[in-house]
Amino acid sequence: HAWSAAMAKTRRRSSSVIRKNSPVLPAEITPWHPASSGPSEGCTVIDFSPNPEHHLRAYGGYRIDLSVRGPLGLTGTHIGCDTSQCGACIVHVDGEAVKACTMFAAEADGAEVQTIEGMANADGSLSVIQQAFQDHHGLQCGFCTPGMVMSAAALLKDNPKPTETEIRDYLEGNICRCTGYQNIVEAVRTGAKVMRG
Repeated sequence: HAWSAAMAKTRRRSSSVIRKNSPVLPAEITPWHPASSGPSEGCTVIDFSPNPEHHLRAYGGYRIDLSVRGPLGLTGTHIGCDTSQCGACIVHVDGEAVKACTMFAAEADGAEVQTIEGMANADGSLSVIQQAFQDHHGLQCGFCTPGMVMSAAALLKDNPKPTETEIRDYLEGNICRCTGYQNIVEAVRTGAKVMRG
């Protein structure tokens, strides 16, 4: 029962449609981007902006996580479970946290998609939330960290002063197998405090 409730929350926070087996293009077909000669004949192409400095045209049937990792090399969006359970692939689509393995590129047509690479400050320094994760050692192996940071940023945008319970509740859709979560929660609390001034 607890698992079903957690999955329901994850679905609400990720995408209106959860796909466990999103189709992946055959190996001989790769997404097109501006540096290449163009898309293959007969393929649907869409446009979206992963970060302000990147622009990509991707096959509509290609998932967002694969679209940003492959042609753009934005490998901070991790591929973990491929079933929308772990949260390692979270990106922001028009400011909302979305598990990128649950969304086709076609669903992001015209949207602003931000990856972990777009979270840093303009001068390249760490954002407040990233710095808080570093200061509180809210990571160990680091695999879940990009998704955790993206989720924390989405939470703090909507709730600048969350309680510990609200932080833990919001991060239920992100799995960490290393830390025990305490340092992650402390990082989010510190990030919230700094952001509030």
